[in-house]
Amino acid sequence: MKFERIKDLNENDFCRLTGIKRNVFKKMLEILKIAEKKKRKQGGRPNKVSLENRILMNLEYWREYRTYFHIGNDYGINESSCYRNICWIEDTLSKDKNFQLPGEKELLKEHFKDKSIIIDSTESPIQRPKKTKKSITLEKRKNTQ
Repeated sequence: MKFERIKDLNENDFCRLTGIKRNVFKKMLEILKIAEKKKRKQGGRPNKVSLENRILMNLEYWREYRTYFHIGNDYGINESSCYRNICWIEDTLSKDKNFQLPGEKELLKEHFKDKSIIIDSTESPIQRPKKTKKSITLEKRKNTQ
């Protein structure tokens, strides 16, 4: 599979290929292993693709904007299975504190911190076309009752 080919790459090449550093990959793997244990307690069929390869599928989707069909073909699974795996990983990682994005209010606080806003409120005339008889088309309505 794919992870077996890239696990021996050096740190720089791993980052170039996946878009993240190896320690971030390991942190993602730890979080998803815990979540998968909880998921397995509920029962169901085991996944055909290993967790490492599912993370790589997700990274390919984020980094390269590949379709589920193409990613699924590379890993030997159906398009819908690829979609379910990627959605599960995105949802699981977004719930964790390490990968959670700050809320909109928090982003706005940082954006407007120590900044001034200047608004130009001078009036300026707007050019509008003048109405003349030449510019207006008059036509009789023929089909009215």
